[in-house]
Order: sequence, then structure tokens, then C-alpha cells
Amino acid sequence: MKTIEAKEVERLLVSGNPINIIDVRENDEVTQGMIPTATHIPLGEILNRIHELDSNKEYVMVCRSGKRSEKACTILASHNIKVINMLGGMLSWKGKTIIK
Repeated sequence: MKTIEAKEVERLLVSGNPINIIDVRENDEVTQGMIPTATHIPLGEILNRIHELDSNKEYVMVCRSGKRSEKACTILASHNIKVINMLGGMLSWKGKTIIK
């Protein structure tokens, strides 16, 4: 499974590189702040919403600590979706966050 450090995700965002981020935390967790360009799809909804993802794109999966996003990566990869797990999750994120 491919992984990426939070600081590298932040560097890509700041430099203007297009990056597709999926935040798999629960609703109450994202009220504490999300990465600005992230799309929220709770882990429990991943399979029901897989049709929203483009198999031609690559997605960075994010959760609180990196474990649920790792599970999301496993699920999505088994459906031929290209994924990267952000190590350490939002606990490692030092960049800007927004409330959605």
C-alpha cells in the first residue's frame, strides 16, 4: 500500500498540485476541522459511495490516526481505485483546516 506523510500532502496543496483527498472520519470528528480540499466520506459509507470516485484518479485517504484510512485504502484498492494512505492522519496534520 502506498503511503504519504502529512507534510508532503501539505506541500502538494500549497504548491497548487491537484490532489484528491477523502476524509473517512465520522461526522462529529470532521467538525473539528478538515483539510481544505478534502471530501468527507465516512468509512462506513465507502462501499455505498464508491460510485462517486473516479478509477482514473488517485485518492489520498485521511482519518484521525491513519488506521481507518488504511482500512479504506484496502477496501477501495480491492475495487481498483488508486489510493494512498496519509500516515498519522489528522494527528500529524500541521496545515490549514476548515470547518465544513
